Amino acid sequence: LQDAFIPLSALKDTKSGVFIGISHSDYADMLASHRIRGSAYQGTGSATGVASGRLSYMPGLKGPSVSVNTEQSSSMAAVHLAVQSIAHNESSLCIAGGINLILSPKRSMDFTNAGMLSVDGRCKAFDSSANGYVRGEGCGILILKSLQEAERDQNRILAVVRGTAMNQD
Repeated sequence: LQDAFIPLSALKDTKSGVFIGISHSDYADMLASHRIRGSAYQGTGSATGVASGRLSYMPGLKGPSVSVNTEQSSSMAAVHLAVQSIAHNESSLCIAGGINLILSPKRSMDFTNAGMLSVDGRCKAFDSSANGYVRGEGCGILILKSLQEAERDQNRILAVVRGTAMNQD
């Protein structure tokens, strides 16, 4: 945020929204399997539904705060909802993105047994030779704002989102 637009502290009390795609709870599973005594931070730190709220609370943002779980499309769904929030004037700026960490082999084993993962470990989306999907981990965040406001504020613009859509299958 500092390099792209403005310091995070400058967003305090603004209609800035946070939309985070997050679907698996490997961290909570890990804590439970090790029978680690719970704390206030573990309860909120391991629940996927509160990820966006924690990001909104720290700088004091007042826009929508949404954690999205659509499995593989969670990050894209979060970006779609953020774009809609800006278009409907619910948010003046949105922090949108997603996170996935693989901390345990359990889900990969479950997905392999269900025949969902690619047998050769290669992703071939929309290809006739596709044979499943590949799990990955990482974190990515976009800072979104209407083009008109970004130009008015002389923000550095790296890309323009012309439209988004969501559907099933």
